[in-house]
Amino acid sequence: MGELHETRRERLTELLAAHDVDALLVTRLVNVRYLTGLASSNAALLVRAEGPAVLATDARYAGTAAEVCPDVELVVERQTARVLTTMAADGGVRRLGFEAHDVTVEKHAELAALDRGIELPPVSRPVEGLRVVKDEAELALLREACAITDRAFERVLPLVRPGVTERRIAIALEREMVDLGAEAPAFDSIIASGPNGAVPHHRPGDREIAAGDLVTMDFGARHGGYHADMTRTVAVGRVAGWQREVYELVRRAQQAAVDAARPGAETVAVDAAARDLIKAAGHGDDFPHGLGHGVGLEIHEAPLMGYDRTGKLRDRVPVTAEPGVYLAGRGGVRIEDTLVVRADGPELLTKTTKELLVL
Repeated sequence: MGELHETRRERLTELLAAHDVDALLVTRLVNVRYLTGLASSNAALLVRAEGPAVLATDARYAGTAAEVCPDVELVVERQTARVLTTMAADGGVRRLGFEAHDVTVEKHAELAALDRGIELPPVSRPVEGLRVVKDEAELALLREACAITDRAFERVLPLVRPGVTERRIAIALEREMVDLGAEAPAFDSIIASGPNGAVPHHRPGDREIAAGDLVTMDFGARHGGYHADMTRTVAVGRVAGWQREVYELVRRAQQAAVDAARPGAETVAVDAAARDLIKAAGHGDDFPHGLGHGVGLEIHEAPLMGYDRTGKLRDRVPVTAEPGVYLAGRGGVRIEDTLVVRADGPELLTKTTKELLVL
């Protein structure tokens, strides 16, 4: 992985001139991890147009840093941003960019107060821009995270029956993911049964599953730092006509979005592929959220796909497609896959069937 991280840093270095800076102070921890491999709670990275990168972290992570990124100069210091700013100034850097979305006003004032004759201009998300398109090593980790997610769902299905609470299913699902090799759940699992299914981000509680319920299960595994995301809605016992009708509508809409996810496609057009079908069926107001989002080292990354989002999809970009219909007081349906945008058609990473499962 060392060569991969070096390549990522080189790509970032090539962007510095366009941002009119001599160097960049990377303080957002997920971006430090992307560029070095170090996962920690305290680190920063100095990437210079001229000269090697410098990683700063405290003594708790010094040994790990020396092991996972031996090719990067290491400084052991708790005040990571301060020490790297000082090093940059002493090394001749005159314009040190900082991550505008991460550095607080207070932190910026602290760095400026060092008074080392250095300018600190804000730079807008340069590392996040690099992270959008994944390399094959990243996709392999994401593929395994999704495989774990699929297997955990299969194992937990027998538990989804009348009398079992949403909370119990959530706990069992998250335990299965860890037992199958996940570092942790990718996010807090959503288990929404019966009328709770009308709440897109319902928190699983003590409601017991009942015969006739639709149960929406939104969850994912984190593996090697990469986040899977999948949603399936299942039926328990008898299926009412309206439930099957709504399910089939969402299934068709989700497939239309998956088919539209090609390199060069406008994100708003991919959203519309699903939204227009749902709207035509009279449920436009019942689909209140965006179609999907990128996934990777974070569960929500660029690009975002919605009716108000701009941009185009590119090859090797993993995204979710997760349309839903939510009917207050009755329930809801959401179907979601993680997929990779490919020139020859989308690569589905979550492979659980999307036929309506009646348990």
